[in-house]
Amino acid sequence: MSGAARLIAGERVVGFDQVGENSERAASGFRGLGIGEGDCVALFLRNDVAFFEATQGALLVGAYPVPMNWHSTPDEAGYILNDCQAKALLVHRDLLPQVAPVLPAGITVLVVETPAEIERAYHADTSPANPPGAHDWHAWLARQPRIDNPVQATRAAVIYTSGTTGRPKGVKRQAAAPDAPPTDAVFAYGFQEPPPFRVLMNGPMYHSAPNGYARLAVQHGADIVLQPRFDAEEMLALIERHRITHMHIVPTMFVRLLRLPEAVRQRYDVSSLRFVVHGAAPCPPHVKRAMIDWWGPVINEYYGPTESGLAAWNNAEDALLKPGTVGRRLPGAEIHVFADDGTELGPGETGEIYLRCGGMPDFTYIGLEDKRAEISRGELITLGDMGWLDEDGYLFLCDRKRDMIISGGVNIYPAEIEAALLALEGIKDCAVFGIPNEEFGEAICAYLEPMPGADLQPERIKEELAGTLSRFKIPRHIEFAEHLPREDSGKIFKRKLREPYWAEYNRGV
Repeated sequence: MSGAARLIAGERVVGFDQVGENSERAASGFRGLGIGEGDCVALFLRNDVAFFEATQGALLVGAYPVPMNWHSTPDEAGYILNDCQAKALLVHRDLLPQVAPVLPAGITVLVVETPAEIERAYHADTSPANPPGAHDWHAWLARQPRIDNPVQATRAAVIYTSGTTGRPKGVKRQAAAPDAPPTDAVFAYGFQEPPPFRVLMNGPMYHSAPNGYARLAVQHGADIVLQPRFDAEEMLALIERHRITHMHIVPTMFVRLLRLPEAVRQRYDVSSLRFVVHGAAPCPPHVKRAMIDWWGPVINEYYGPTESGLAAWNNAEDALLKPGTVGRRLPGAEIHVFADDGTELGPGETGEIYLRCGGMPDFTYIGLEDKRAEISRGELITLGDMGWLDEDGYLFLCDRKRDMIISGGVNIYPAEIEAALLALEGIKDCAVFGIPNEEFGEAICAYLEPMPGADLQPERIKEELAGTLSRFKIPRHIEFAEHLPREDSGKIFKRKLREPYWAEYNRGV
């Protein structure tokens, strides 16, 4: 870790030399608990200094940090703690009620005091008492010596997939040699540029891309500013105040930024930005174009699921030349598109996307090697994304195969409908999915989150969509929700909206 770089969290400014020392103390403490090669240390934390300390501490003893989605219910949290067989758990005090009832026998619990900026942002209750036998993180850390003989091989965190169908799966990657060449992520995330780097982190590090992005930022000596909870105007203020150069964000954040009043958008100086990268979901072309018009040609995009690593990338010039693309393959990657019968498809033909990323160590799903085998085709893997390559090698996505709606024998891709809805006035966000229909098998349902004060009428929305979508793609059912269920990253929990419609059926599609 670079001693000159800083971690800025609320009013706290912590040098990475101090974070590094605390990581070595954490590693010594973990080793004293019997934690070593291949074991797991779970992190039920929001983005905080302790997240960095514990992550690096686990890696120094050859263990895997396991960041957990802190939105999890007790049942969901208990499943992950048992599935990865975590030997220690770090948890913010206000999140204790979600994990205290499901702690596995023998696990060591280290309680991190919820910092003031997170307490304010989430109106957090910091009164829960420690479970029996738990330790205060900072007091425990102070008692540990710095580690000697740390493990040199490097590992990635175990990331649990979002679990759109069934239980989430833990992606556990093999260790990489200390002298392994850098992956394409260094280029795709913008860290091949000359320093200095001043990074704003506002995506939750329990997701794979923000987690990997933060680790690369540390390795490249970046100052890192932690925004406790995404707020569009506050983000602009932090960019101006800290002269932020690099960011990783998601398309939902673009949408919320663009919906700020013009006067608010122009109030803040964002000219320090040099490299903004986004991924995790397709970005509607009109949103991308509007962001480039505002922030300039600093907007970049990658494509690649947790399992494969980054496979494709595009910059602002590509995005304007090929609206809707997620990019062309990165140098070490392969991208292929196959039909259901295994035939490789040509330019413009839609099928299932298979990937291979050179330089990435192989992975398995914890306890689910059969599931790992199911997604393989030789050295290629798929996560069920559907799309096509054009004649110039640019990749376009339709949707996830498992999210695809089949109505009357016709394949319908929700992402296309969602993009059309987001282009309409008064719609803040939306989710489209299939619901049971006796005649067609599935019908299209859209849940809409209106802008404050918007007067949205279902029939009027259908009329407006008729100008851009084929009639069979227009939702038959339109529902409104003041707040759609979502994670902190902005990703909508579509499963929570969809499941009630299918509850009385013995199938999901």
